[in-house]
Amino acid sequence: MAEEADYEALPSDASLGVNMLAGALAGITEHAVMFPIDSIKTRMQVFATSPAAVYTGIGNAFTRISSTEGMRALWRGVSSVILGAGPAHAVHFGTYEAMKELAGGNAAGNQWLATSLAGASATIASDALMNPFDVIKQRMQVHQSEFRSVFTALRVVYQKEGLAAFYVSYPTTLMMSVPFTAVQFTVYEHMKKLLNPSADYSPVTHMIAGGMAGGVAAGATTPLDVAKTLLQTRGTSRDPEIRRVDGMLDAFRIIWRRDGLRGFGRGMSPRVLTHMPSNALCWLSYEFFKVAIREQ
Repeated sequence: MAEEADYEALPSDASLGVNMLAGALAGITEHAVMFPIDSIKTRMQVFATSPAAVYTGIGNAFTRISSTEGMRALWRGVSSVILGAGPAHAVHFGTYEAMKELAGGNAAGNQWLATSLAGASATIASDALMNPFDVIKQRMQVHQSEFRSVFTALRVVYQKEGLAAFYVSYPTTLMMSVPFTAVQFTVYEHMKKLLNPSADYSPVTHMIAGGMAGGVAAGATTPLDVAKTLLQTRGTSRDPEIRRVDGMLDAFRIIWRRDGLRGFGRGMSPRVLTHMPSNALCWLSYEFFKVAIREQ
């Protein structure tokens, strides 16, 4: 029981370095494992002009992409995620734990306000670092992408569109990620305490709570994710209107006019399918790595 008590006490007394390293390893694990589903989500959200890039569902997309482009196409852009996810998740979890302690989130009871504040603060910091990597990732994921290298994509996008291309979606990303993370952390902490009131070490609890939190948050923020994808992939589009899209409200206007209310749910299934297991894996990995690093 002593080890279990130490485990549950870790968030409040572990060093910032432990939390950041655990977060980095968890982030890389999470994104790499679920990357093919994320690629399908991106393709389903893009307003494609080619019939070959229009998909009716996850299964249809997987079959057509793997048969016409090869399985490797589903992994295109994963190197950008690996490069960015480590540092971004380190900042994310480090900020989360620091703000959670500062706001009193480690006190007894369900401190939902403190965990929501900590989650939102963590997102603002980590997204500023991750946004350029996410832009490059989606530029590499789209149908008939010209890019096969992260550094080539980085150079070409910067030369053609400037620094603004990497941050045109940042306000939308924050508008999506802050509520996503606040919901995710709040649901996670609530479910963890509900499923494991004795606070024993329970990997199953972290997986279930993390998966449910990810699914709820992903579904609720899909409309903003569609707008973000439109902004981040505008430079790859052959549609003049999409290439000129400037900001979240402009993206919403295009989505509404072209696809109505249904357009804001584009890619919801693969998005939820991505976030449920990836969040379960992320929280399981995060809690595991915290203990493993602490014991070294």
